Amino acid sequence: MGGCTDCGKKGGCDTRKHGMFAAIDEALGRLYPTRRWDERDETVALQAGIPREEGEALATAIAARMGTLALFRAGDADEWCDYIYVLCLGRTPAIVEIRDGRSPAPTDTAAGTVSQPPDGDLGDTVVIEDGGDVGLDERYLRVALSGVARFAGVQEVAMTLRRQGGDCVITESARGGVFDPILLPRFQTLVAVLVEWDIRHIDFGEIVEAPEGFEAASYKERFGVEPVIANYLFYPQPPTTVGTVVLPGPAAPVNS
Repeated sequence: MGGCTDCGKKGGCDTRKHGMFAAIDEALGRLYPTRRWDERDETVALQAGIPREEGEALATAIAARMGTLALFRAGDADEWCDYIYVLCLGRTPAIVEIRDGRSPAPTDTAAGTVSQPPDGDLGDTVVIEDGGDVGLDERYLRVALSGVARFAGVQEVAMTLRRQGGDCVITESARGGVFDPILLPRFQTLVAVLVEWDIRHIDFGEIVEAPEGFEAASYKERFGVEPVIANYLFYPQPPTTVGTVVLPGPAAPVNS
């Protein structure tokens, strides 16, 4: 299930996706008039994106609506999006907070729980053990807020924390959409909030292919593959890139 792609409920969904594809084509045409990866119209890009202040306010609104951690994270210098990490399965303080230096790394075995929203959409409370050398495993919905169009894409993300000697190794693995049925209720609520904020949700399962008629230019030299639609709208790296951060010392987090 790449987003809601295979839910079997066509009709209204097909109508929504027709509008989504039309919006994507229009945005790509404005942003890349020469249809080349490295020739974006930066004047157009600066006029159309979601500003950081709105992204921070949106994270606050998502946390209030969903009853869980929703952490805003500014994109890196070479990315054209910001992120909101919505904790779905895990504990607080969450791994994403530890990675970004907002909470100290755990120093001993501890247990935590996910704060369930009022509707209990994830069923029983989840308990995650920090099993010493075994570590922590968490699941998120990661929202990418485009800085070049009023678009948001949502991916399912697994994040792990493992100890290696005195260091903490944090790994983030993204999937090309939202696939796990247990995440669907929160995914639907998240999309509803985006609609209320007049931000178009882009089904990630539909933007992991190269746009027809576009030239990769220097992208393939850098990453070894063709750029997909998501790379033109959100960030340069392939959508399923695995990222690793090492925090030196058991209680000395640093910014990634």
